[in-house]
Amino acid sequence: MRQLNEVFLMNDLPVIPGFPVHQGKVRYVYDLGERLLLVASDRISAFDWILPTRIPDKGKILTQMSLFWFRWLGVGNHLISSDLADFPQPFQREEFAGRSMLVQKTTVFPVECVIRGYLAGSGWVDYQKTGAVCGVQLPAGLPESAMLEPAIFTPATKAAMGSHDENISFATMQNLIGEHDATILRDRSLDIYERARAYARTKGLILADTKFEWGRTANNEIILIDEVLTPDSSRFWPMDDYQPGRSQVSFDKQFVRDWLLRTTWDRNSPPPELPADIVAQSREKYLEALERLSGQRLV
Repeated sequence: MRQLNEVFLMNDLPVIPGFPVHQGKVRYVYDLGERLLLVASDRISAFDWILPTRIPDKGKILTQMSLFWFRWLGVGNHLISSDLADFPQPFQREEFAGRSMLVQKTTVFPVECVIRGYLAGSGWVDYQKTGAVCGVQLPAGLPESAMLEPAIFTPATKAAMGSHDENISFATMQNLIGEHDATILRDRSLDIYERARAYARTKGLILADTKFEWGRTANNEIILIDEVLTPDSSRFWPMDDYQPGRSQVSFDKQFVRDWLLRTTWDRNSPPPELPADIVAQSREKYLEALERLSGQRLV
């Protein structure tokens, strides 16, 4: 993330004097001292570019999904409140409503804990080349989108904005953060994934893969941070359309990626505006994921 000094941040949110703010691809983080305010915008990114077109309500949908999962999972996490009344007074304004979480500040582990339960995306590309995914050897002859049982843990280093995350081995992760902490993060991530995968099946959805982030508190407790099990951090597929041997329909920004791939955009220059139908389809997919998984409509 990079620190911003503009009066308004990409026309989304105001700079609040006395509270440093950093911007990621789609979110803002306000530093409140011992706490942080995480704010999800309606921006959408693809192929490491922030697209010029917004997806209406996307930030609110992702925030509401994370709040559902934090409650459902029942594991230690950084959430303090999403109620505007609990925010510091300068942040009790409409721009922050519904898309913000007041969270505990932690020392963030410099790895993303990626769990893959199906052979898809970059994992499928890796498997075709090497017979393995991020160094984890798999049986020969698996089709695209094959279920992996048990799921595999494939950590990655967190990249700077504009760069790709780099897949690493578990041994490399151990060298980065220590064997003890690496084992805790791996085991907890796998446990959460398996519980969430089983729950998603009861809602007619497949949780193909996901990524978690963890942090350490001042009291030396390791807790779950960031967003969790949203369509931006996970790959959800409808069970009734699942068929190994091909790519699957996803409840995420797949409509956006597919449309961009059909254009003449070279991925090296600023991306084009999204047409209205792609924006509408993407928003509907995000909403459907929220409603099917949580049983809630957008607040």
